[in-house]
Amino acid sequence: MARIDQRDPRNAEGAWFVDTRCIDCGTCRDLVPELFAEVNGQSVVAVQPARADAEHQAWLAAEACPTQSIGRSPRTPRPRGLFPLNVEGPVFDLGHTSEASFGATSYLVLRPEGNLMVDAPRFTRALTAPLDAMGGVAQVLLTHRDDVADAARWAGRYGSRVWIHEADRRAAPCATDLLRGEEPAAIAPGVIAVPLPGHTKGSVAFAVDGTWLFTGDSLAWDQRRHDLTAFRGVCWYSWEEQTRSLARLAEATTFSWVLPGHGARVQLDAEDAHRRLLGLVERMRATA
Repeated sequence: MARIDQRDPRNAEGAWFVDTRCIDCGTCRDLVPELFAEVNGQSVVAVQPARADAEHQAWLAAEACPTQSIGRSPRTPRPRGLFPLNVEGPVFDLGHTSEASFGATSYLVLRPEGNLMVDAPRFTRALTAPLDAMGGVAQVLLTHRDDVADAARWAGRYGSRVWIHEADRRAAPCATDLLRGEEPAAIAPGVIAVPLPGHTKGSVAFAVDGTWLFTGDSLAWDQRRHDLTAFRGVCWYSWEEQTRSLARLAEATTFSWVLPGHGARVQLDAEDAHRRLLGLVERMRATA
């Protein structure tokens, strides 16, 4: 629950606020950029919601916040069923991000062969009932060590297989399946794991049905530049390796959606996505 006594004075005047416990994960800004902004290393409400649809967006950000730092005063009942939030088609944003993963977004993909969870949210009863109704989780796909969060609890509930690259395996003792090396691997019908060493040594992207690309912290959409981006400032393993990895990704996959753990998601035309990825690689090479 957000703390009104810790309301950040830089919030826009009005009911909604972010308190000073904010860890600047950027989740609210990526989810609802129309209402939230960054000011000196912290998220604040930049624009108060003026309509019912904007009020609903503010509630989505509050539900997703890993530190529960977003609230309103006076308080009103929180709507039910905010998450899972349909992104498009079979893909859902699970919200309920974890402070353990610094607010990383996790996803559910509905599939006839068994549903996929990409990275893990907080384990919460607010999600167990809807996930039960949607058929549970057959496989948990972990993009890297930072975004494991409550994967073990989710896998334990549903008896899920858990995938992670062997280079990051220490972060997920619950893993049942390990990815190895740098070659893409088909791990289920229509699902390809593409190792992307760079952000961490064991970073992986998961491409689903030639459309959905789940990128962890290796690739995202920059809402300011309106282009694909990678995060050099949080590249824990090797920027040079990440550059080479993304070049291989361009060769190995076709996609139109980029769905990151951190950073904004985006839908593009597949040819435009490919062109932008190659352009990003060239920019990265220029700054290596």
